Amino acid sequence: MKIEKSITINKPSGTVFNYLKLTRNQDNFSVWNMTDPDMNKNYQGTDGTVGFIYGWDSTVKNVGAGEQEITGMEDGKCIEYAIRFFRPMQNTGKTKFLISADRDQNTVVNWIFESPSKFPMSLFAPLFKIMLGKDLSKGLINLKTILEKA
Repeated sequence: MKIEKSITINKPSGTVFNYLKLTRNQDNFSVWNMTDPDMNKNYQGTDGTVGFIYGWDSTVKNVGAGEQEITGMEDGKCIEYAIRFFRPMQNTGKTKFLISADRDQNTVVNWIFESPSKFPMSLFAPLFKIMLGKDLSKGLINLKTILEKA
């Protein structure tokens, strides 16, 4: 299952990349992070570098528990993550931000989520794509609002 959403932000790509590379900033724009402001969070390593791990544990069913690790980074262009979900169901996924400048010196951000979808969960993939796609889009709108106010 692959979901991809994008948005154009009226800021230079370096500004957008430097904000996105800090995983803790997802607390400010990610729908999932914002769903439970009281969830337990833990951090391992240096934020903004490969190997940094952000963990969460929430009693809110839609948030659950898991961790996200920065697995790759191309300065100014791409940030890649491995996501491990522990609860409400175990699963793994990959997500990444692709950052590029357009002709007008604005920045296009693509947020991509990929996850294996095995039977019988594969039957629900179309529904998951709609739900997760809405969450990615809302997160990108939140990101645009934050960065364009700065």
